Amino acid sequence: DISDDYRSMALIGFGQAGLDRFAGPGHWNDPDMLEIGNGKMKHDEYLTHMSLWCILAAPLLAGNDLSKMTPETLEILTHPEVIAIDQDPAGIQGYPVAQEGPLEVWVKPLSDGSKAVALFNRGESMMPVRAYFRDIGVGESATVRDLWAKRDLGVVRDHVTATVAKHGVVLLKVKSAAAM
Repeated sequence: DISDDYRSMALIGFGQAGLDRFAGPGHWNDPDMLEIGNGKMKHDEYLTHMSLWCILAAPLLAGNDLSKMTPETLEILTHPEVIAIDQDPAGIQGYPVAQEGPLEVWVKPLSDGSKAVALFNRGESMMPVRAYFRDIGVGESATVRDLWAKRDLGVVRDHVTATVAKHGVVLLKVKSAAAM
């Protein structure tokens, strides 16, 4: 069972790698409930928790006391663009496409032809994470949106790089510029 602890969440969530072939509409992998808002993880760890569950197309079951939620917890649990990644009609579970030490890039194909891309830093200090477009399958250039920041990054060529907090994530929506 999951607990409100980064190591527990990471073990269960990242342990879903390779299970995407068992998931799809009508049969979802379930890494357990969300611990967001229970108070033992840091903000960046809760963003990682929500992002990873959404990349996994996992059921989103709030495991906190809903009557005592902070505005920060409510924002994480109800962010419409992030929930849209989880609830995408294609129902495809995401998977890792690159790993270098504690840095991981996960991709989830979406029904509109774009990709949800999560840049995870499982390390103990802030580090840059790079996702190459050839690894995520979007061509030479793409439009990029940072979902948690609610900010368009414009058209980017070859790769996208972000500095990611310890135990943190940058969650992107990436669409081939050729498809536009």
